[in-house]
Amino acid sequence: MIVTMASLNLADTFITFLALLGPQKVLLSFARVARTLDVRSLRLLAAATAFTAAVVGTVLALTAPWLATFFHITPAALALASGIVFFIYAVGLVLGIHFDPAEAPAKAIPDDDGDGGDADPSHPLRSGFRAMLLPFVVSPLAVAADLEESLSAGNWGARWVVAGAFALVALIDALCALVFAPLLRRTHESLLEVLSRLLGILLAAVGVQLFLEGLTSLGVLHAIH
Repeated sequence: MIVTMASLNLADTFITFLALLGPQKVLLSFARVARTLDVRSLRLLAAATAFTAAVVGTVLALTAPWLATFFHITPAALALASGIVFFIYAVGLVLGIHFDPAEAPAKAIPDDDGDGGDADPSHPLRSGFRAMLLPFVVSPLAVAADLEESLSAGNWGARWVVAGAFALVALIDALCALVFAPLLRRTHESLLEVLSRLLGILLAAVGVQLFLEGLTSLGVLHAIH
């Protein structure tokens, strides 16, 4: 759930992003990618995705007011759009839907959890990066939170706080991937499937909650407690 604060500080903003984009949300995806990559490729992938996520978060945090004005975006619209996208992604996890089957044979080894497939050892960075796009690099909830936090900021200093907190969480995710994913790759496939379905159900609930908050912001629903 997105938390909007009138007075931004690094600790509070960091906790918000950690809840939305922390290791508990991306580690399972890293573990699946790790099954087909060697340690060196996994390290390069973790560094590349974390760096890209940090750059995306920083750019969005610093340009949020202009983006919102140019595209006529409101916080309610952000919540609604992000809730829909995240819900669709979560349903894919639960039902095992692969959203990009045309690309799967060429760029990834298809799996059954809807997260973009396992990484292709012959193209580790390209296929791994593609698999990590939605759960990590451009996570809908994290992007929405980044924009909303920045829109609530009153000056450049506060926007840099948002950008710094986002980048710090991306770094923590990369470190956790390096430490835990090689261990999780040894986990039995059945357990990974169970965890994937369970995570999908929880994330679907988060997507619905975010959508309801968007409706509440528009006055369609009463405040959600």
